[in-house]
Amino acid sequence: MSHSGRARPAGIVFFDIDGTLVTGTSSGSFIAQRLGHAHEVDKAEARYAAGDIDNHAVCIIDAHGWSGTSAAQVSAWLEDLPLIDGIDEALRWCKSQNLVPMLASLAWDPVGAHLARRFGFAAHCGPKLDTTNATYTGEVAATFDEHDKRDFAITSCRRVGVLPARCIAIGDSRSDLPLFEAVGFSVAFNASPDARAQATTTVDSTSLVDALPPIEEWLLESQSPTGW
Repeated sequence: MSHSGRARPAGIVFFDIDGTLVTGTSSGSFIAQRLGHAHEVDKAEARYAAGDIDNHAVCIIDAHGWSGTSAAQVSAWLEDLPLIDGIDEALRWCKSQNLVPMLASLAWDPVGAHLARRFGFAAHCGPKLDTTNATYTGEVAATFDEHDKRDFAITSCRRVGVLPARCIAIGDSRSDLPLFEAVGFSVAFNASPDARAQATTTVDSTSLVDALPPIEEWLLESQSPTGW
C-alpha cells in the first residue's frame, strides 16, 4: 500500500497523441492550418518521419508560425481537434485495471495539457513554446525528442513505483520506437512499418478500445513484479 492508503498502481499505459489519439492529421498541422503555415509544418513532419531531420528542427520551423497568437486562442482551437473514438472508454478501462493513463508524445505541451484536462490523463510531456503575457513569441522554450519521451516514461515509472516492464505504450511512428523498447508491452496502433516491426503487437482500428484486448491478455499472462 502507498502512504495514501491506496494500492500501488499495477502499471502505466503511455498513449501517443499524433497518429494515435489525433486522427487524419497531426496536432501540429491542425494548429498550423489555422495559423497559416501548415505547408511548412507538413513538410517538416514528413522529413522527421523519414529520419532526415530531428524534432528540434521541426519545433523551430513550427514555433515561428505561432508568433503573436494567444494561448487562449490555441486552447479554443483544440476543442475541435479530430480525435479517435473510444478515448473515454479506454481511460475508464485503464482505471478499472489499476493502470495509470499518461500521455507520452512529441506534440506541443499545450496539446498534451488540453487532452490531459479533457480526458483525465495523469501526466503529459512534450516540447514547450516561449510565451510573453500569455502570447506565443515564435521561439522554442524547450525541445523534446523521442529519447526524451522514453526518459519521461522511465521517470514516471519511478515516481509511480512500477517497473517499466509492467508498463504499456500505444503509438504509431518513429517517435515511439525508444519507448516501445523500454516497456513490457507495446501496441503499434494504425502504425508505420517501423513501429509495427518494433511493437509487441499491432492493431488497426477506428476506435482506441480495440487496442485494449491484447493488453488485457498480456496482463493476465504476465507474472512480473510491480515494484521497484
